[in-house]
Parts: sequence; C-alpha cells; structure tokens
Amino acid sequence: MSLSSQLGIGFMRTLAHVPLPLARGFGAFLGRVLHTVAARRRRVVDTNLALCFPDKSPEERRRIARETFVYVAQSWLDRSWLWHAPEATVAARLTVKGSAREIDEIANGSEPMILFAPHFYGLDAAATALTMHTARPSTTIYTTQRDPMVDEWIREGRKRFGNVVALNRVDGIKPILAGLRKGGLLYLLPDMDFGRDQTVFVPFYGVPASTVPSLSRFARLGRAKVVPVVSKLTRDGYEIEVLPAWQDFPSEDVVADTALMNERLQGYIDRMPSQYYWVHRRFKTRPDGAAPVY
Repeated sequence: MSLSSQLGIGFMRTLAHVPLPLARGFGAFLGRVLHTVAARRRRVVDTNLALCFPDKSPEERRRIARETFVYVAQSWLDRSWLWHAPEATVAARLTVKGSAREIDEIANGSEPMILFAPHFYGLDAAATALTMHTARPSTTIYTTQRDPMVDEWIREGRKRFGNVVALNRVDGIKPILAGLRKGGLLYLLPDMDFGRDQTVFVPFYGVPASTVPSLSRFARLGRAKVVPVVSKLTRDGYEIEVLPAWQDFPSEDVVADTALMNERLQGYIDRMPSQYYWVHRRFKTRPDGAAPVY
C-alpha cells in the first residue's frame, strides 16, 4: 500500500463533490498537458490514427489526438463521482437511450445477454448506468492492477451498484459461462490486443489486428444474445446508447464473427473517433513476418 495510492484515492473522493464543469475543466487542462508531455503515448495515438484513418488529413488526425487525450483525463477523473458521489448525483448525470426492448430486457429480463461494450472512454459510466437499474446478476472482467489498493478501489467502484461479480482474466471461462447460463448479464470488452495466445487476426480498419474471439465464443457457449452498448462523454455527464441485439450472431465461424465485430465497431467509432481508446497499442501483436508499427 503506497502513500501515493492513498493520496490519489483520497483526491478522487474529494473531487467527487466538485461541480462537474470545474472537474471537466481540470480534466481538459490535464489532457492538454498529457498530450504535450506524454511523448511515447502520443506516438501510439498518432500511429493508430495514421493506420486507421489514412484518408484523413494530418491536421484532422492531430485534432482527434488532442481531443482523445482530453477525454482520457476527463473520463478518468469522472470515476471520482461515478464511484463516490451520492447516488442521485450519479443518476442525474447518466442518460440511457436507444432500443426500448433491449433496455427493458437488461433491467427485467431473464435470458442470457452479453453487453458488447467497446473501449470508448465512457465504458465505466455505461456499466454504472446499466447496473444501477437492474437486479440481474452481472459479470464484468478486469485486469488486475499492480498496486493492491488501486486494484481494490477499481474493483469496488465497478461493483458499487447492482449485483455485480468482478472476475479477473485469469479466472477462466467457467464462472463467466455459469453466470450467463443462469440468465445473467456479461459486460464484455473484447476489442483490445491481449497478445497472441488464443486470438485471431482479423481486419480492424483494414489492418490485421490480434483480436480475442470471446464475443462469438461466449455467445455460443452461453446461448446468449449480443447487445452493443456505446458510451459517449457529454457536457452534462454521459449518454449511453443501447443498440438492438445483433441478429444471426454468433455463426459457426468464430473468425468471421470476430471480423464482423470489428467491422461493426468501426461504424460506432466513425461517429465519434475522438472518444475511442486510441492510447492502447492496438496493433502491438503483429502477424508472423510483419514489421512492428510502434
């Protein structure tokens, strides 16, 4: 347990009670600073944008890069009020819209459902908004943090509302499938590069990307429908859009399903490219013989 972690969590607890415009203003300032000083991470963002948006002008890509660093900082600081502000404050800042049928099923249904939640910066806000309004058991998967105190803080924050089980990636698929088969929800974020193990290479903006085929496999093994959830950071908080369930998914072809997932994800990103998680090295794992890009 480090002093810096204690101070950091204490700061977030205090920030939870600061008016949102002030907190967002501080986040915007911090994001601009990070864009300037975090040279290595800025190169990752610039590389991702150049690979995924070659038809955009350099000026447009630089604008997206600057904005994405602001969203990184603002969304991280927003975890202060998501996890520590009064429940009424949290509820007032989160708006859920979209498919009425799927929203009702999330709240009141009993059939297995996977919420496909891509890595937009509002991903924790979306999880909070949906679990606030359902008593259904819900599972989320997270990566353990190096600092035990920070790890516990994140895990407890994500379990704050509802009936949430937070599993580590090393826990395997059995508890995930057990939760689905009991009629639970699975909040799944499979759109990152987790290395070469148990992944497939499918296009992401035309670039071969190492992708975990978990969405297709969990949907098939858990006999679950897939409902996309897209989160957007707004001036007043977050807007969470619940889209209609995917039809004819999964198929018998896991690779084709995973390619389709990336293709549909691109459509969600194109609506608000600055809010996607470009700070991640999405193409760090390369096909055999391919040169590194970072």
